[in-house]
Amino acid sequence: MPHSDLPISLLRRMYRTMVLIRRFEEAVADRVTAGEIKTPCHLYIGQEAVATGVCSVLDREDYVWGGHRSHGHYIAKGGDIRALMAEIFCRATGCSEGRGGSMHICAPEVGILGTVPLVAATIPLAAGAALASKLRNDRRVSVSFFGDGATEEGHFHETLNIAGLYRLPVLFVCENNFYSSHLHLSERRVCDNIDSAGQLHGVASVRVDGNDVLAVRDAATRAVDRARNGMGPTLIECRTFRWRGHVGPSWDMDVGIKRKDDLKQWIERDPIRLLREVLLAQGESPEEVDAVETECGDLIEDAVGFAKNSPEPDPRQLLQHVFKYS
Repeated sequence: MPHSDLPISLLRRMYRTMVLIRRFEEAVADRVTAGEIKTPCHLYIGQEAVATGVCSVLDREDYVWGGHRSHGHYIAKGGDIRALMAEIFCRATGCSEGRGGSMHICAPEVGILGTVPLVAATIPLAAGAALASKLRNDRRVSVSFFGDGATEEGHFHETLNIAGLYRLPVLFVCENNFYSSHLHLSERRVCDNIDSAGQLHGVASVRVDGNDVLAVRDAATRAVDRARNGMGPTLIECRTFRWRGHVGPSWDMDVGIKRKDDLKQWIERDPIRLLREVLLAQGESPEEVDAVETECGDLIEDAVGFAKNSPEPDPRQLLQHVFKYS
């Protein structure tokens, strides 16, 4: 992506978001390795362009739903990184008050209504929120982010059907990183055709390079415009790759699955480096671009310090917010 017609200020904002996600995740990985973070963490490193591109066209009031790998969605939508880091440290100042850890995060003040580690679980929730928006006629759009494995669940197909039937204002964003946990796409499907799933249900569908934030933003812009104007949902398949293991900070081995050869090819297409090249081609100086790294590093260091110095949840509150059926 050598050139862009987007304003340089927008390119800068997207670059900053992607760098902030990357540095945040690297800080989490380091502290998982050091044993400071105990909650299981599914890292978003390598996929930053998807959350950034989609969320760059959303309003603060629009809804976002995620799964187990959603730190990037939270940050891209404008969530407080101090609160997110504290949640990952399981502290009372976390965005879920230390009860959720890495996989159950929320920030309703910016439209993040929740993330759920159950595969495909938030796809119907996003459609439900979109139905409420349609009934209220408030022009809000809902987005569900999910992995390629979720497209093999019944929730996915049933929700696409009803969303298409009622023309709901919802985006289904599949972050296809080619591995469902530890199985490659080719081991699970006869055809590499996730993008065609929407067409079967009358849902507009598109496949994009998930490492090209400009391509993701372009597809999301058209999808959001369709949704706001009553033209129904869109399925966007973003082809990308996670650099770390399914869970945890490991690079090349993941529960006996070797992905190092694939990883090398994808690192060469680092989404942050690709956007950096665009910024430089648009006239930004290397010093201006490097300053973003410094700023984000300072913000992450502050978030880690905040999390470490925050209190743990009060054990006496353990049974609060727990439903008991009798």
